[in-house]
Amino acid sequence: MSRPLEFWLILTVGLIQFVSILDFMMVMPLGPDFAQDLDIPASQVGIIAGSYTFAASLTGLVAALFLDNYCRKTVMMIALAGLLIATAMGALAWDLPSLIAARVLAGIFGGPLSATAMAMIADFIPAERRGAAIGKVMGAFAAASVLGVPFGLELAEWFSWRAPFFVLSVFGCGVMYLVWRQLPKGYSPQFYTVTERLHAMQQTVFSPLAMAGLGLMACSMMAGFMIIPNIAAHVQMNLSIPREHMGAFYLSGGLVSLIGMRLMGRWTDRYTATRVSFCLTALLIWVLWAGFIAFPTSVPIILLFTLFMLSQSGRNVAAQSLTSRIPAASERAGYLSMQSSVTHMAMALGSGFSSFVLHEHEGRLAGVPTLGLLAIGLNLLVPILFFYAEGQLQRRDGKK
Repeated sequence: MSRPLEFWLILTVGLIQFVSILDFMMVMPLGPDFAQDLDIPASQVGIIAGSYTFAASLTGLVAALFLDNYCRKTVMMIALAGLLIATAMGALAWDLPSLIAARVLAGIFGGPLSATAMAMIADFIPAERRGAAIGKVMGAFAAASVLGVPFGLELAEWFSWRAPFFVLSVFGCGVMYLVWRQLPKGYSPQFYTVTERLHAMQQTVFSPLAMAGLGLMACSMMAGFMIIPNIAAHVQMNLSIPREHMGAFYLSGGLVSLIGMRLMGRWTDRYTATRVSFCLTALLIWVLWAGFIAFPTSVPIILLFTLFMLSQSGRNVAAQSLTSRIPAASERAGYLSMQSSVTHMAMALGSGFSSFVLHEHEGRLAGVPTLGLLAIGLNLLVPILFFYAEGQLQRRDGKK
């Protein structure tokens, strides 16, 4: 692929990820707003976030059987359209069940969309440059924090929490036009029956290498989403940070992550994913200890927030780069959809579990230190699985 086409591919896939990630991310910082408006307990915000991830997980399992049978571009157009409709429906929610229903529908389309988009990157970008490319694409996470979340919080302040959902739906229509105009069709799909695809996926998914790849993603995401949906409530209720300062938190965290994720992509190509994961996991554990277990602390809260976002998102770059090397091209979208299913299920479990651990007590969010300790325990497993998976890949590729 020529460099101009590679540029458009990375830009377009990055915008798809921006829409998908922002659709998911903005629910969490807006949680206290719609919780108040819809009379939802703050401790239940994790369930709303978890409903998206649970739906994405179930859809990913089914989609893994047929995604590689169809043109990548067509799948992305359909999935993006469904996601935008669901996002607009979220703005029309009137109570907890209607909001959960809209988030479930968003998850049904959001999971396959992200998996197919990442498969496009793996289809066209050579392995030796893939880490840097994935770092750029996953910079959408940071861009969502830098641009999307603060802007969404301001829109909610000016109008209501419904406004960000409507605006994102309109913006996504522009991204859909770019997908139609700029993206190539991807690899030539080969049709397999469900039985043939299921057999091929069993061969791939149940290998020790694939299980390690799925395991590291699951541990990382479950640990992350024990914390992420509850950060806004913890910062405001336990650390006494005013609601109007949250935009600055996401802006600073996103700016650092935007730069950091590009660096992590390059360092993954240069120094290996395992080394990057060891360093970032150590940083993440310190942040969890200082911000969620040993608080109050003398370390500025905005610094801890920023380092949390950097370490979590940077490690995801290394993980995506590593796991994209596991499947063959004809199984790539299916495997990444299965991976998306596993990670979304882990996110749903983390979000849902946090709702059982946390509870409101005298205007504070109680149970946060317990949640932080559990998150640290899961994070300790992640670099071990990185080490095993990368070793297996080196042995496998060395034999070819």
